[in-house]
Order: sequence, then C-alpha cells, then structure tokens
Amino acid sequence: MNRPFIMIVEDDVELSDIISTVLQENGLFTETVRDGGVAIDRITATNPDVILLDMHLPNVSGSDILTSIRSTPQLSQTRVVITTADALLGRANEGKADLVLIKPITFDQIIGLTTRLVKL
Repeated sequence: MNRPFIMIVEDDVELSDIISTVLQENGLFTETVRDGGVAIDRITATNPDVILLDMHLPNVSGSDILTSIRSTPQLSQTRVVITTADALLGRANEGKADLVLIKPITFDQIIGLTTRLVKL
C-alpha cells in the first residue's frame, strides 16, 4: 500500500514545517504549499488524500481553495481539514470541510484525525 499523501496548505513556515515533520515521522507523505495561488494548482496536479487547509493565505483564501476543491470532480474523495485560528471563519466553512480544527491544535490531534481520514 502506498503511503497516504497529505497536502499542508499553511503560510506559517515554522508551523507547516513542524506539522510536516510530525506527519512524516508517522508514516505519511507530505507536501507543503505556503501560497493560496499555488495551492489550487498543486492540489489538482497531485490529488492528495487529505488537505490540511489554513483559511488565511496569501493571494487566494482558504475559503476560495475549499470551494475550488469541492467543485472539482477529480477531488471528490479528497478529505479537507480546516486548520485556522479564526473560529468564525472555520465554523462558516464546517459544511464544506470534513473537519475543522481551531488553532492552537496539538500534534496528537493532527496525527489522529489525519490518519483516521486517510482510512475512510
């Protein structure tokens, strides 16, 4: 079986590096994108199993990325976990995402939830 592929869309360099390292140490393959404008192209090109999506990104918002994901047939099986410090924006997008995590989040949350979503 191939290692599950997780796309981390997060503009905070330190946070995205930490998340990526923790997920890789737990057997997951990751790619990090820090720009919303680049994210849509990379997501479409790579078709990840799970996307960890921040809402506040440069150039294209997480909300717009989520709308694009949900309107793209080839991404219909892609799970999306919103990771944001903006509780109102997170709640406003709950119906479009598989999960919403309000920052600060623990690494145990990220690993546990991401691993469970990959298995669905």
